[in-house]
Amino acid sequence: MPLVNGPAAILSKALSWLGRQGTRAVAALVIIGVAVPPLGVLLKPFLSASVFLLLVLTFLRVEPAAIRVRLARPGLVIGASLWIMLAQPVLLGALYWLLGFGALAPALFLALVLQAATTPMMSSPAIAALMGLDAALVLSAMVACTMLIPFAAPVFVRIFIGDGLTLSPLALGLALFAMLGGAAVLAAVIRRIAGVERVARRKEEIDGLNVILLFVFVAALMSDVAARTLSDPLLVIGLTALAFAVTFLMMGLTALVFAPAGWRDAFALGLMASQRNTGLMLAATGGALPELTWLYFALAQFPIYLLPHMLGPLARRINSKK
Repeated sequence: MPLVNGPAAILSKALSWLGRQGTRAVAALVIIGVAVPPLGVLLKPFLSASVFLLLVLTFLRVEPAAIRVRLARPGLVIGASLWIMLAQPVLLGALYWLLGFGALAPALFLALVLQAATTPMMSSPAIAALMGLDAALVLSAMVACTMLIPFAAPVFVRIFIGDGLTLSPLALGLALFAMLGGAAVLAAVIRRIAGVERVARRKEEIDGLNVILLFVFVAALMSDVAARTLSDPLLVIGLTALAFAVTFLMMGLTALVFAPAGWRDAFALGLMASQRNTGLMLAATGGALPELTWLYFALAQFPIYLLPHMLGPLARRINSKK
């Protein structure tokens, strides 16, 4: 092998290995992010950029053929996107308001509303594939949700938050549209230059890049978690418990709603609905959010990244009955 190709080959193998680690690598991100706070401080300025690049890689991984198969019978995809981006935010926002979060803890209420209003994680199709679930369904629904968020999220922010967010709903919608549109265009350009076959051959390397970018995002978000845990452990424990409860609530409600479509599809959609892309809201608002909102978003990463590994046996059981 020529010397000039040596570093490139080593990098390619390293990325492929990282991409093959699956849910283990995803779960390890949270542990490392909490254990090494200085890394988070160093990487915090790159949080918005990491979210944008994750969007680019997600659109790059979109396989048009798989999307066309699902869209040939679009009922489930349309139903899932309307439930996740419209019905569920209304139900959850109303529940949080009735429970008094708006009056008692406005910053936490803001975090919960933004979590309910944002799109599923851009990595959810890859996580679904790693768990043996229908990645094409998750991918199709995620793209549909992504198309809705610039219009839906500002409405829910106005309804539940009002003037509590310094960024106006219109500016939020424009920021989300610019991020998503820019990522889609850049991914299309890369696909056009590299070619569809070459992109497909680099699937493992792209997964490895996803893991690295997820680490940048998680480490930046987790930079203050260790210090806050030492200074106010009861608050951190309470917010973590709340994050797990909200995650299970979103997952359970979605799985029950779509159970008639079959438990395999219902489980995949439930997992996707529970993995909300709070980083997109952080990036769209430029990080101009209260400290408690940041802390909740950081702690909400625990269920997002740990549950896929924890629920692996259940996923295998469901897959065995498909």
